[in-house]
Amino acid sequence: MKSYRVREKVNGDLLDHLLFYRGIRTQEEKENFLNPDYDKHTHDPFLLKDAEKAAERIIKAIENEEKTVIYSDYDTDGIPAGVALHDLFKKIGFKNFTNYIPHRHDEGFGLNEDAIRQFVEEKVQLLITIDCGIADLACVELAQKNGIDVIVTDHHLPGPTLPPAFAIVNPKQADCAYPEKMLCGAGVIYKLIQAILTKNRFGIKEGWEKWLLDMVGIATLSDMVPLKGENRVFAYYGLSVLRKSPRKGLMRLLNKLKVNQKYLTEEDIGFTIGPRINAASRMGVPMDAFRLLATQDDDEAEKFAIHLDHINNERKGTVAALVKEVKKHVHERYGEKPEKVIVIGNPSWRPSLLGLAANTCAEEYGVPVFLWGRDGDDIIKGSCRAAGSVHLLDLMQKTVDGTFMQYGGHAESGGFSVTAQAIHSLEKNLSEVFEKIRGEKKENIEYVDSEISPDDVNYDIYRVIEKLGPYGTGNPKPLFMLSNIVLDDVQRFGKEKNHLKLIIAKSDKKKVSAIGFFMNPDMFGKKLDKGLSVSLVVTMEKSLFGGRPELRLRIVDII
Repeated sequence: MKSYRVREKVNGDLLDHLLFYRGIRTQEEKENFLNPDYDKHTHDPFLLKDAEKAAERIIKAIENEEKTVIYSDYDTDGIPAGVALHDLFKKIGFKNFTNYIPHRHDEGFGLNEDAIRQFVEEKVQLLITIDCGIADLACVELAQKNGIDVIVTDHHLPGPTLPPAFAIVNPKQADCAYPEKMLCGAGVIYKLIQAILTKNRFGIKEGWEKWLLDMVGIATLSDMVPLKGENRVFAYYGLSVLRKSPRKGLMRLLNKLKVNQKYLTEEDIGFTIGPRINAASRMGVPMDAFRLLATQDDDEAEKFAIHLDHINNERKGTVAALVKEVKKHVHERYGEKPEKVIVIGNPSWRPSLLGLAANTCAEEYGVPVFLWGRDGDDIIKGSCRAAGSVHLLDLMQKTVDGTFMQYGGHAESGGFSVTAQAIHSLEKNLSEVFEKIRGEKKENIEYVDSEISPDDVNYDIYRVIEKLGPYGTGNPKPLFMLSNIVLDDVQRFGKEKNHLKLIIAKSDKKKVSAIGFFMNPDMFGKKLDKGLSVSLVVTMEKSLFGGRPELRLRIVDII
């Protein structure tokens, strides 16, 4: 069970206190963090190994009108990154290129031989990968042998052998001197764009490339990279550009979702833009998300904004039905309160949707959940989630050899593939390790930045919090504790009444709302009701719902 501990006060200043516990302590570190500077805090792109070689090869392809393919991954990193390079080529008048995004279910992650053979038939001369390629040795070799120069741009950790590409631009290469190792795929392609324009601006006005930071911002804030150093610059300026981006599809989508573009936040990316980009690939149409972001046509922008919102709703319905089916199997096999690892699958389930269902189930049951289906190549693949019950990667690493064909992930989520034989022993192997880890598990303590009272929910405090944004991986929102608060009212809201709102009173009798999406009054081990005294773990935010600004609290936990 999770417990909370309030951090010791460093001094009386809240800003210094929050910075201190983020490891930002010297005056220079504070200045750099609070005031990201595009020119001072981004690095020379030519420090990236092969960046110069790759830039020169791309310039040659542009000048000679060579047939080029931009091959990007199908997620919220790869798709915006592919749009950025597309926009550069369009801007300079290069026409002999196409964007290719693989089908998530039928082709899977990374390069695939069928696509490479198609490119060979089409007489492609240059292939640029984005957010993939570093592990695709056979496909890169096939392309190179058939006269296609491959430039791999990626940010995933390379294996012991690198692909035989013309150039590899990846800061995680062992002999790459680039200072920022944790760029996302869009960050890497943006550095390559900087390198290209340093070599040859093709008549483009100085600084035009900064408009591409809207795509880099979406990717950086979506892809779980730490928002420190250069990534903080990309997130900070990415949000700034997004708030005034002239992209027609983006503007139509935000308008449809009633999100004020001028006040766009990192949460809007996480909960509105990102899910709709991902929904396109999960539902088998990744190019539709690309077209939404890349189009310059009003009618097409409107069409794809409506379409992406529709398929996101369709995806929600599909996942809800899947969760219902999974829960039925859980009840039949494990009972009301599962105590071990849940492993459930169906060959008809689409692997691309299983992560969302696994997450819902892991949060409800409090144990690791592994769900599997079959992909387009008839391989058993799945997703797993832990909801804090165990470190997932640790769990998978400690299973007996031969349990998995492949696996990866981090503490809370992961993916895996298994053979048709090994699937029968997967639950047994995982449960044995889970029991051992759980027996060793130490108390799960989460630190709260500061204790506050309802009176502290004010703009003086909020302005301090605002200075530390954008928030995300490596820079979480400040956590606050309100101890022994008497609830003035308990409400449910939303169309389906599936969200929770607590009303608490300030000393001047004014009210403060504390909300929890997809929470209900019965899920905290006590019946929440008016007059009950509770302690809240919260973050503070400004809501613009309905066009009216309101400071409110977001519930993290109730104890």
